[in-house]
Amino acid sequence: MRLIAAFRCPGLSHSNLDIMKRFPLPEQFSLLPHVGRWILLSGLVGALAGSASAFFLWALDIATDTRIAHPWLVWFLPVAGFCVGLVYLQIGTSVEGGNNLLIDEIHDPRKIVPKRMAPLVLVATVITHLFGGSAGREGTAVQMGGALADQVTHRFNLGREDRRILLMGGIAAGFSSVFGTPLAGAIFGLEVLAIGRLRYDALLSCFMASIAADLITRSWGIRHTVYAIPFIPHVGLITLGSTVLAGIVFGVAGMLFADATHGLSALIKRRVSYPPMRPLIGGSVVALASLLPGTSPFLGLGIPTIVAAFHEPLPFFDAIGKFGFTVVTLASGFKGGEVTPLFYIGATLGNALSHVLALPFPVLAGLGFVAVFAGAANTPIASTMMAIELFGVDIGVYAGVACVVAYLFSGHTGIYRAQRVEHSKHTVVPHGIRLSELAAWRNRRKLDVPTPSKLD
Repeated sequence: MRLIAAFRCPGLSHSNLDIMKRFPLPEQFSLLPHVGRWILLSGLVGALAGSASAFFLWALDIATDTRIAHPWLVWFLPVAGFCVGLVYLQIGTSVEGGNNLLIDEIHDPRKIVPKRMAPLVLVATVITHLFGGSAGREGTAVQMGGALADQVTHRFNLGREDRRILLMGGIAAGFSSVFGTPLAGAIFGLEVLAIGRLRYDALLSCFMASIAADLITRSWGIRHTVYAIPFIPHVGLITLGSTVLAGIVFGVAGMLFADATHGLSALIKRRVSYPPMRPLIGGSVVALASLLPGTSPFLGLGIPTIVAAFHEPLPFFDAIGKFGFTVVTLASGFKGGEVTPLFYIGATLGNALSHVLALPFPVLAGLGFVAVFAGAANTPIASTMMAIELFGVDIGVYAGVACVVAYLFSGHTGIYRAQRVEHSKHTVVPHGIRLSELAAWRNRRKLDVPTPSKLD
């Protein structure tokens, strides 16, 4: 702590200042304390986030294996949801916002993110998967990374701008550690805050925290799933045309997922006033739906089906089934994340599109894997980098085209409602507006009601 505090430019005597003015040092010398300070801070955040993610992924594997070995556990999903909802009602209302809370704190810093966010979301997500809920894991890792980063800002008494930067590093570290993609994690931390803008002041923090988190997670013995694409064709007009068409489908799929999840969540909140009852009802729907033939792959993360999408043709129904199970699970209040289910939906959807597009199904599965996520999260650059890290550099051109097209065709919607619009995609929307405020703005515009100045 003393070492980091020392980087805050200790007081200089007048004689020293006179010497510095007379013989100014090159800019690079003045950067050394700055770089050293942020490497230490970001490395600490990465180590904490990586260790937390390693424990989380280990616990998640145990929960998944237990649920597969005991399929009857899905019948306890409603009770588990009620208990988690009750705990959050009693002690977790301040962290209920999850990822959106972190994004809001970066845009408008107000108070330290409660440390309870990390253990609460970790336990709640493991419970979701133990009893068969269809959810992801990145939301949990990102929330843990952000909460731990904010504790570091508190311990070292960092200022408002430094806190913003380190929070972004925490988000990057959480994403990187859970997927094993340090470059994509770093860019995700920079890109997820706003549509059409990257925060370059946080470059060093995001990259250092993301790389450190990945290294620490792997040092704990965690191994990430390997996805293989055996052959990627040379870039040509036909293959690029197929990629554009696929990107359109992936973008619409991401938009539909985000809108369906938020829409159903709003409906449930309007109809069910007592929060613990919402996951009880949603868990009951998921448990009953699991009785239908062929639905067991839709429970949990669904990693085996994602892997299968790269090795064999799969039916289009797989994407629809996972879509429905995940929307009900998340909209009713279960904890987890959206990204791994989006990988599932995208990979199986891309696999099915190989019947009508001029690309091999493993390539389309890989493009769907990242592009549906790019559209739903509004992170085309991070998604492209993820494709390169997971599938190899040869897919870079195809992934870039698919992710950008998906990003455009998903419109101004997304899974993270706290995202701001810094540069609109193609239609004019107010600068700086939150995605959650767009519907109200559009309604006012239709009714010709004067718009508040902050939205003009």
